[in-house]
Amino acid sequence: MTYLSITQTAERWGISQRRIQILCNEGRIPTAIRIGRVWAIPDDAPKPVDARIKSGKYIKSKNNQESGDMNG
Repeated sequence: MTYLSITQTAERWGISQRRIQILCNEGRIPTAIRIGRVWAIPDDAPKPVDARIKSGKYIKSKNNQESGDMNG
């Protein structure tokens, strides 16, 4: 089995290296293994679904900011 580094996985999935570290620490990439202080992620590991926004309602836009501003 071929393993990738956090840097290689971040480039492949299009997300930051820090986000990959967080996913590994949270166990969201179950096939990832830790070797000392370094994470090794299998080449065929699927990208986890982003679970940070669960409702789907939070979309930051200019209209939302203006309607919430009460100072005029």
